[in-house]
Amino acid sequence: MKKISISISDMHCASCAQKIESAIKKLGGITDVSVNFATEKATVNFDEKMVNEYRIKQVIEELGYKVSESDTDKQEEIRTLRNLFLFSLILTLPIFIIAMPFEWLGIDVPYKNYILLVLTTPVQFIVGYRFYKGTYSSLKAKTASMDTLIAVGTSAAYFYSLFAVIFSDILGSGVYFEITAIIITFIILGKWMEMLTKGKASESIKKLMGLQPKTAIVIRNKKEIEIPIEKVNVGDIILIKPGQKIPVDGIIVDGFSSVDESMITGESIPVEKKKGDVVIGATVNKHGSFKFRASKIGKDTTLNQIIKLVEDAQTSKAPIQRLADKISSYFVPAVILIAIASFLIWYFVIGQSFVFSLIISVAVLIIACPCALGLATPTAIMVGTGKGAENGILIKGAEALENAHKITTIVFDKTGTLTKGEPSVTDIIKLDEISEKEILKYAAMVEKGSEHPLADAVLSAAKKEKIKIPEPSGFQAMPGYGVVADYQAKKILFGNRNLMKKYKIKTSGFEKNITDLENQGKTVMILAVNKKPAGLIAAADTIKEFSEEAIRLLHKMNKEVIMLTGDNERTALAIAKKLDIDKVIAGVRPDHKEKVISDLQKQGKVVAMVGDGINDAPALARADIGIAIGAGTDIALETGQIILVKNDLRDVVTSIDLSNYTMKKIKQNLFWSFFYNAVSIPVAAGVLYPFTGFLLSPIIASLAMAFSSVSVISNSLLMKRYKAK
Repeated sequence: MKKISISISDMHCASCAQKIESAIKKLGGITDVSVNFATEKATVNFDEKMVNEYRIKQVIEELGYKVSESDTDKQEEIRTLRNLFLFSLILTLPIFIIAMPFEWLGIDVPYKNYILLVLTTPVQFIVGYRFYKGTYSSLKAKTASMDTLIAVGTSAAYFYSLFAVIFSDILGSGVYFEITAIIITFIILGKWMEMLTKGKASESIKKLMGLQPKTAIVIRNKKEIEIPIEKVNVGDIILIKPGQKIPVDGIIVDGFSSVDESMITGESIPVEKKKGDVVIGATVNKHGSFKFRASKIGKDTTLNQIIKLVEDAQTSKAPIQRLADKISSYFVPAVILIAIASFLIWYFVIGQSFVFSLIISVAVLIIACPCALGLATPTAIMVGTGKGAENGILIKGAEALENAHKITTIVFDKTGTLTKGEPSVTDIIKLDEISEKEILKYAAMVEKGSEHPLADAVLSAAKKEKIKIPEPSGFQAMPGYGVVADYQAKKILFGNRNLMKKYKIKTSGFEKNITDLENQGKTVMILAVNKKPAGLIAAADTIKEFSEEAIRLLHKMNKEVIMLTGDNERTALAIAKKLDIDKVIAGVRPDHKEKVISDLQKQGKVVAMVGDGINDAPALARADIGIAIGAGTDIALETGQIILVKNDLRDVVTSIDLSNYTMKKIKQNLFWSFFYNAVSIPVAAGVLYPFTGFLLSPIIASLAMAFSSVSVISNSLLMKRYKAK
């Protein structure tokens, strides 16, 4: 199986996308195909044994569309539309002046109709060639598109006027060349503006692509050489100076600095980096200089993986888009039938003139706009996923962006998600005359040789207090009890109740202190010097900086919050109480987490699972929305539909809020698209004429149609103002 993304140019409306999808689906070996009109891309999954990439591209080109190889092709199309508009405008201005102001002022231009014919013909067949070409390819595919509407409408006005020039004695001297010329000019202007605004909708991708530096300073044969980034190999040692961008991902081997990672993580505060730390390509070195070993290059770098994720999300289709696509597939044939019916009713039933009936049918054909319907959803999705990426939130598909706002229950993994995943010293309690610093010094001294996770917590606390840790003698680790060592003729014991019991040291005098700390979910260690209790040190997995705020904001959004953990219930409840979590499910093995999610879903809840994306993978996959949390290059790209680049749980809130905001924009776009067509088509068909005498000019219809798509895209572009919660 293979998945490819193909850029396509010359698509004019949503029905073009439908037509390409239908043609590709007919090929053998295609498992899934999605053509996005807004991004102008086709995503195809296929079996390489049955069909190849060349054949898929060939089918697209056989339909009359062009397979674009680069952004240059898109820029070329924008230039072509601009040139066609300017050419059309130069010819249309004199047509407009002769046919309208001169006519109103009673100025008679000799051979007026012949001049109009000569000026209009290039507009109709040179500028309007794209509409005839699109109509021909649609007819070959047994479908109809926006091109069909424009080609039929303008041709009807043009050829009636042509026959009026040739057979003026039969049809009279009334011609409508200005209608066809102005319609085509307005529509080409609209298409040009649409292309420009569509480009703005995908600016986030261009910004990401522009982040990567073009060269890198590599140390080879003890010499510093500057080479193109494409020639960097895995394992190369790269030198980074102050102010330089880091070219690829890697691990620091020498030096110290602070790095601005905001373009990847959205985090504005520079991160300190030292030997052994990971650096991410495209981030900016601030002060020091360092050398690092390249670990990921080309498409494997974090930046390129993020670009691919955002591109895939922007190309994918949201479920709500299927409604618009379905309507678009019936839209054009329905409009053609309405135009024919309008002509027949006005001419044969009501008895209006042939020209009157023709003008009405042309107005119906021209004002109908399937483009606005086709752009309503994908443009909002493009901007929404782009805003997510700017804020360090990677949304892997349009479906995830659409569904996130439906979440009713959020399940958090505890360790490494709500908490830091590593114990820290939280309390030091004196039981004798020795000071808290001395208690910490003795504890750190005996833990110096231990490999227990709690030893790291004690040693880190001692280093933080700048305590000089002496070397003990006679060190002995006692698994299940603690550690024992000698120092300056003193016997130091540090461990649990069992260790004290073993050495016949009574704990009854401070048992309440121990129980109180344990009820808070803390692990308590007892220090005894020469068999005399000296102090207590409590350690716990500490809560992450923004966990409390994130849960408070989720409650404000009326979301149920559940904590899922393998820890014992007492520890879990202590954390839950601090964070005001609604429900705790404790003592759950990693392989049973998926079942917990499934049980919640059976209760009718829409569940999001938030975890580290590695040991929580089955639960993330089972949830309605899997949210994987990770930092920098540790992102679990294969799990979860939403990936939070920063270790900041407030981004869970932002993800839901961004989904809400995007859906609001999609609904606005769809409403105005439906409303525009529902109101404008009957008005163009003349329903108001018998009551008000109002008849919609095809010229006004073309102007309205040309700018309806631009208005939908502009509404989506307003999303760029979105600020994360």
